[in-house]
Amino acid sequence: MPRGGLRIPVRLVAQRADGSWSSLLFEGLKGRTGWAWGARALGCLRRKDCKSPPSCSRSPQPPGLQRLTHLLTRVASATALVQPEVEELEPAPSGPGKQVAEKHELGRLQYSLDYDFQSGQLLVGILQAEGLAALDLGGSSDPYVRVYLLPDKRRRHETKVHRQTLNPHFGETFAFKVPYVELGGRVLVMAVYDFDRFSRNDAIGEVRVPMSSVDLGRPVVAWRELQAAPREEQEKLGDICFSLRYVPTAGKLTVIVLEAKNLKKMDVGGLSDPYVKVHLLQGGKKVRKKKTTIKKNTLNPYYNEAFSFEVPCDQVQKVQVELTVLDYDKLGKNEAIGRVAVGAAAGGAGLRHWADMLANPRRPIAQWHSLRPPDRVRPPPAP
Repeated sequence: MPRGGLRIPVRLVAQRADGSWSSLLFEGLKGRTGWAWGARALGCLRRKDCKSPPSCSRSPQPPGLQRLTHLLTRVASATALVQPEVEELEPAPSGPGKQVAEKHELGRLQYSLDYDFQSGQLLVGILQAEGLAALDLGGSSDPYVRVYLLPDKRRRHETKVHRQTLNPHFGETFAFKVPYVELGGRVLVMAVYDFDRFSRNDAIGEVRVPMSSVDLGRPVVAWRELQAAPREEQEKLGDICFSLRYVPTAGKLTVIVLEAKNLKKMDVGGLSDPYVKVHLLQGGKKVRKKKTTIKKNTLNPYYNEAFSFEVPCDQVQKVQVELTVLDYDKLGKNEAIGRVAVGAAAGGAGLRHWADMLANPRRPIAQWHSLRPPDRVRPPPAP
């Protein structure tokens, strides 16, 4: 053991007399004596005009601590030259109309409300949106609006999809047949989504209007800022792991289906007989199809099966790969458990996986994906 006790690395932070801070990392001595001398050394740093830590007249300073206090003085001097002042780290004062912390803007939505007392219908107009958040890789979105009255989410309407715009003009009106006396307990939800043909549509934001706060004695036209939409609770379908590999010189795309886990139980006995279909899509159409072997009575199948597709370099950004996990049924129809899509037109994990593959040619890039519902109704794109 070194003379003077066990040495350990210590970081001390002190505020000097002028308000600035010093953060010091040194090798101190373990135990009460070491901490006492360290505290005295820090007390010195708090005084700007101090040249060296104060000495203790009650007990002699151990040799190790003599070196420590000398080191603290040198480090404090050097730290003062490179350590930014606290004022420099704080944001500059904001001017009129500016906020100190930058707010994450999702955009805003203009809508109209009116009630037809003769037919007993609430008329909801989705007029336009502006400044929407860009969720696509190209810095844009394909927005549409879903409208429903809580607590009933099943009866809902959707606008047309507007391609590649952050300032769409919808101009659509939807009617909800609701008795006027029941409107006070309803909440109108107008949720803006980014349409994605090959994966799950992503929520941009939503506007919630408690109908008890609206005076329907006359038509209402208003702008509202979009708020972050709460995450939808979805049934767990399972996860699938596969790798993507692309060789540009050969124009060859290889998909290796590795394994799946925690699949949804589809059979009466609480298990499944899963297999995977791999589709290559171009222009939204399935042009090639492959499938794995069937794994009996398991919710955690292991495949490690490879499939190759010819994809020229000039087409690699125009194709998508869709993997569907199905439960094999010898007597009836095979039922889909869930699916995953990857490609330049996909969103979220599907897009990231595709981008990683292109950034690492000739290397297999493996990734886990959560299965999505196999049948998801999407609104028709606007021409």
